[in-house]
Amino acid sequence: MPKPKALPSPAEPVQARAEELDALDAILPFARRDQLATLLTDEDVATLKHLAKEGMGENTLRALTSDLGYLEAWCEFATGAPLPWPAPESLLLKFVAHHLWDPIKRAEDPTHGMPADVEAGLRLQGLLRADGPHAPDTVRRRLTSWSILTRWRGLTGSFAAPTLKSALRLAVRASARPGKRKSKKAVTGNVLAKLLAACAGDRLVDLRDRALLLTAFASGGRRRSEIAALRIEDLVEEEPVHADPKNTASPLLPCLTINLGRTKTTTAEDRAHAVLIGRPVIALKQWLAEAKIESGPLFRRIDQWGNIDRRALTPQSVNLVLKARCKQAGLDPEAFSAHGLRSGYLTEAANRGIPLQEAMQQSLHKSVTQAASYYNNAERKQGRAARLAM
Repeated sequence: MPKPKALPSPAEPVQARAEELDALDAILPFARRDQLATLLTDEDVATLKHLAKEGMGENTLRALTSDLGYLEAWCEFATGAPLPWPAPESLLLKFVAHHLWDPIKRAEDPTHGMPADVEAGLRLQGLLRADGPHAPDTVRRRLTSWSILTRWRGLTGSFAAPTLKSALRLAVRASARPGKRKSKKAVTGNVLAKLLAACAGDRLVDLRDRALLLTAFASGGRRRSEIAALRIEDLVEEEPVHADPKNTASPLLPCLTINLGRTKTTTAEDRAHAVLIGRPVIALKQWLAEAKIESGPLFRRIDQWGNIDRRALTPQSVNLVLKARCKQAGLDPEAFSAHGLRSGYLTEAANRGIPLQEAMQQSLHKSVTQAASYYNNAERKQGRAARLAM
């Protein structure tokens, strides 16, 4: 008579999910793999694998995974039960009430906003760090992720309900949390010059950082995730071009095209690309030659002994490179982030009188309104209206 199978221990499903998540190693934040395995359900992991198979962008999938892990943990602490699919409207309203609240009323009434035991549980898990109400954009993003995951499960949620929209609008107004820029200051031409001076040495790390900063800025202010994802195979050598397009007697400069594939605002089918000319190309070629990189990731980790890793820099590492060079240049690292390269590119283009549409071809901004805001700000600083009291 065959021996009956033992029931799986509680740890076995978690380990099985962790192994399933290993299949998405190139996409998901695997410093948190074990934590995600405990937060997510089997159905969650199956949905994520399906989304990856369908070709969802890596950054979007990372955000969805992070948001899903948070939602599962919040629901468990807030209701004592796993996240239901589809979520009832009452649960969506509870989520808004727990994350967007009035700090003044909270001071008078400790029960207002997120309950203390829910907050304590999330902090213990390392999922809640900020004090006060959440940023409205974070709440909207998590609700959007929740809605996307609901649709991909073939279900219909209540995310378009008038009551939810009204509650969200009123809660944003009540939370009164000021918007926070991704980078307090833009990395404009003068700031970039200081950063480049900080990595003017001939060490491999100096060559890499110089090439990284010039490439990120000159290619239209590329996002840190896009810079981290660049590979040798994305570079296309072009014929040299004249320094002055209108003067055929001007010096010839090296030229490269960078194929960006899928970005935040484009798809792989859009064949998004940026052009590099002159100094960024020279810096990039010098880095690749000295590092002896012939294939694979463009910008790689370098250990303290100067050894080059086969793995690419992470998006977070790109941000840390910029902050480290800011510190060396005597700038405040807290005032700058990698996104400052993106805002700085458009601000510098505006300062130099480059037409908005031409700059957007390089930066790949889809929103004219967003791109134009940098131009409007530059024009106001250069105009006479703000100088009436001088």
